[in-house]
Amino acid sequence: MRVLLIEDDRHVADYLRKALGEVGTLTDYAADGREGLLMAASGDYDALILDRMLPGLDGLGILRTLRAAGNQTPVLILSALGEVDDRVEGLRAGGDDYLVKPFAFSELHARLEALLRRGAADAPETRLRIGDLEMDLLKREVTRAGHPIALQPREFRLLEYLLRHAGQVVTRTMLLEQVWDYHFDPQTNIIDVHISRLRGKIDRDFETPLLHTVRGAGYMLRAP
Repeated sequence: MRVLLIEDDRHVADYLRKALGEVGTLTDYAADGREGLLMAASGDYDALILDRMLPGLDGLGILRTLRAAGNQTPVLILSALGEVDDRVEGLRAGGDDYLVKPFAFSELHARLEALLRRGAADAPETRLRIGDLEMDLLKREVTRAGHPIALQPREFRLLEYLLRHAGQVVTRTMLLEQVWDYHFDPQTNIIDVHISRLRGKIDRDFETPLLHTVRGAGYMLRAP
């Protein structure tokens, strides 16, 4: 875990840097709001620990600027301002959690871990995989055993749907609705043709087949 601590109280900062280091967390540090904003905007951090009252630029100003720029790094606000209105203001400015000083490190660490778990759950899925077949959704690339596989757009959508339902039987009706956006049976062999082409590309040159026909039911991507 790599964290940016923006805190102008040197005693608190030293304490947190030492304690975080003991649990294996790499901690960068800024004592000034403007410096902290620059580091937060340019660095790759798993989370920020942010004091509200800072020289140069206050914590809420940092938060609002980061969120307006699309930076969604989880932020734990750390502040001596502990009234309900203070906490609500901090959360509405874009904070993900709010911890009032004085605090116990064990609680701060647990809150950081919770923020990271939440961020991981919310993160969009960018890769799909079964066996040695992998799809990169961002690059729109498919490989098997490291070898690139060229797919047409409809074939890519078909394989993506099968990958998202790997190990499950996918029926013709499901494919018509989800891949072709048909809510009726066109009475053609369109699915059979595309399945055959897809099977030829992902299975033909490899020893182990992944795309299987489930007779009378549909199709399934399954690794041995």
